[in-house]
Amino acid sequence: MNVATLPPRHHRTTDGRTARAWAALEAVPDPEIPVVSIRDLGILRDVVPGADGVLEIVITPTYSGCPAMSQIAEDIGQALDGAGLAPWRIRSVLAPAWTTDWITPAARERLRAFGIAPPGQCGTPAAVQPLRFVPRAARAGAPDVVACPRCGSVHTQEISRFASTACKALYRCLDCREPFDYFKPY
Repeated sequence: MNVATLPPRHHRTTDGRTARAWAALEAVPDPEIPVVSIRDLGILRDVVPGADGVLEIVITPTYSGCPAMSQIAEDIGQALDGAGLAPWRIRSVLAPAWTTDWITPAARERLRAFGIAPPGQCGTPAAVQPLRFVPRAARAGAPDVVACPRCGSVHTQEISRFASTACKALYRCLDCREPFDYFKPY
């Protein structure tokens, strides 16, 4: 994975205001999956002090039409205002495109514990990942294996390509018979 395309996991500056912003934003949950933060999902890309003194928050949507982005921006503003970090501005960037590879290992475990099967690693740097309008071809001739987050069985079946959000598919475990969301890799 090209490290330059990954969102930062630690602030790059010793600036106290920037460090306080990172800390405040660490607690901002994703509005659709509240067990993970926007930082854990890789939506929060960077926090930088602008030349004009305004704190700039850089975010990338999980996909370009994500309806949660306005709520995320509002939640970011509330967190920054609550921490006394005004003035600030939010800048949305679409390139490089968000990838599920940016989800932290801890967030993957929280997704699993919440009943959402986390995505596997895509392994393609986001900067060179091709845009596809059809499902990805199966790797090495075999379909992706989706394990049930409840019982761990890989004996699962896709029920619907779209689940509670466009980022997820609906699956059913054929062993424990429970339905579950699968966070689609891209």
